[in-house]
Amino acid sequence: MESTKKKTMVLGASDNPSRYSYLAVDSLNRHSHPVVAVGKHKGKVGNTEITTEHPALTDIDTVTLYLNAQNQKQYYDYILSLSPKRIIFNPGAENDELAQLAEEKGIKPMEACTLVLLSTGQY
Repeated sequence: MESTKKKTMVLGASDNPSRYSYLAVDSLNRHSHPVVAVGKHKGKVGNTEITTEHPALTDIDTVTLYLNAQNQKQYYDYILSLSPKRIIFNPGAENDELAQLAEEKGIKPMEACTLVLLSTGQY
């Protein structure tokens, strides 16, 4: 299993345990990846606070998206300003426009499921 810890932003985070974004934050924590959770509403997933702000961050490895393409638009500049190594478009979050913008900035877009990548050791 990959031992490198990847600082990850979960965009579209929710404190509702039935949401995939909640499960992703929880799973990232269990796999010891540092997590920044950004959502529409403040809340908590375990010990991880969900912020509604756009925190200035460095060294983000991965942005994993749990927002549909329409709801991603307001975050384009913010996501690209973080210069992550990759953006994971989870099922339902596929977005050719943002994927193209990411590629132009040297960011790898991936259509994948964060939960599957974590559970299979491919994260």
